[in-house]
Amino acid sequence: MQCLGKSFTLFVIVLFSDLSLTHCGNVLVLPGEYSHWYNMRNILDELLNRHHSVTVLVNSASPTVNFTQQERFQYLVFDVPLKAHEVHSLSEQLVNIWMQYPRPNMVQIGLQIMDVLGKAREMHHIMCDHMLRNETLISRLTALKFDVLLYDPMIMCSDLLANILDLPFVLSLRFSLGFSMERMCGQMPSPPSYVPVPPTEMTDRMCFMERVKNMIVYVVYSFAFRMASVSLDNYYSEVLGKPTTMCETMGKADIWLIRTYWDFEYPRPLLPNFKFVGGLHCKPAKPLLKEMEAFVQSSGDHGIIVFSLGSMIGNLTMERANTIASALGQIPQKVVWRYHGKAPETLAPNTKIFDWIPQNDLLGHPKTKAFITHGGTNGLYEAIYHGVPMVGLPLFADQPDNLMHMKTKGAAVVLDINKMQSEDLVNALKTVLNNPSYKESIMRLSRIHHDQPMKPLDQAVYWIEYVMRNTGAKHLRVQAHDLSWYQYHCLDVVAVLLSVVALITFLFIKTCCFLFRKCFSKTRPDTKAKKSKKE
Repeated sequence: MQCLGKSFTLFVIVLFSDLSLTHCGNVLVLPGEYSHWYNMRNILDELLNRHHSVTVLVNSASPTVNFTQQERFQYLVFDVPLKAHEVHSLSEQLVNIWMQYPRPNMVQIGLQIMDVLGKAREMHHIMCDHMLRNETLISRLTALKFDVLLYDPMIMCSDLLANILDLPFVLSLRFSLGFSMERMCGQMPSPPSYVPVPPTEMTDRMCFMERVKNMIVYVVYSFAFRMASVSLDNYYSEVLGKPTTMCETMGKADIWLIRTYWDFEYPRPLLPNFKFVGGLHCKPAKPLLKEMEAFVQSSGDHGIIVFSLGSMIGNLTMERANTIASALGQIPQKVVWRYHGKAPETLAPNTKIFDWIPQNDLLGHPKTKAFITHGGTNGLYEAIYHGVPMVGLPLFADQPDNLMHMKTKGAAVVLDINKMQSEDLVNALKTVLNNPSYKESIMRLSRIHHDQPMKPLDQAVYWIEYVMRNTGAKHLRVQAHDLSWYQYHCLDVVAVLLSVVALITFLFIKTCCFLFRKCFSKTRPDTKAKKSKKE
């Protein structure tokens, strides 16, 4: 009994010593919208599982974040003079521009996108003002004594809030157009000779003309980003009360969580504070609901095909929906289709429509043979995680580039959703289902994804905790942040070296000229003397 008592005492001491050494942090979160929010929720859940306190700061016009719902974390809502449907309408307008068919020329598309982005920028200014100039809110946030701020750059000026609250901050990002944000604000090197600029739909093996195109796009995106940043620079300086720029403020980020990995990316250089966490939302499949499981099991040996166009596209034009439904009716597999528009007229008995589907659980089901996808990063990573080959129907934004990665790696067939006919989709599905190379390729990518020293979600949470433990991670930021553009490219060094070379060359030429004149002047009197004697 005495030994048992001592053992219990020792256990209690060890237990409480472990608890005292565990640092439970206080995390402030500014989420993105749509799939960005769904992705970030996985990080929040894991932080909560590790006993950290989480507060989600959200504006009252968020179209995605349901802040009225009871959660394990706390919502802190600030009012803005906007409505959720107004914010959502801008996203719809942007999607409609990308999905126009027949497509107008690039100039018209560019002007339309600039118009929508201008409206979005105005809305973001309103949201930022009501967050940053709200003294009551700032006082409350200061009193809560957070340890770190986690945010998605989709929400502008979150880095300003971190600066005002004097917090280290971590951002979660897929990529920006042309890697502009990563290059100019994060100082990430991106040589255009072998790093394709997204979303150009090119690989890292570029011929001469592709490198020319890549360089042009690189310059255009860089210039456009600089121009778009001008008004933000003024706003950032006004809020902070000192001259600064958006990139300078964002560049203070301690960690950049990049939502991809080498199973998806082409090899390229990264910095110490850039961490790949692609597929952090992926997890083993859970059992399906009875109705859906019964439908899946009814497929027999043929199996099923999962079809989803993401969270932002619920329906299609009737003409496109009929084309797709007709194609799906020509294959022996059963099809689970996420779709909440009017049922297509050509819908076949082998296809079942659902308003919502447990996509990860379906892709992890042993009867799933293929995935028809729009190419969103979340869906692609679930397919990689579970080893499911794809037929891609890219719609907008990064999706064509995402699916080009999968096509290049041999894991997908890609079609144009606006131009394809039923037979094109049928042939693409037969290719993916019957050609074993597609299954082999996606399984190779799946092995790469799983063969990591730490799971992506664990790595994301680890680096957030790392920032909290060390009150930042400034020791991982390169000195390039403190260099001007001409210093970064060593143009001042080149100018000095060229000046030295020019000076040495000048002195050398002058010396040669001087010696030549000296030699010529010595021979000149002798010549005159000879001439006089002859005379």
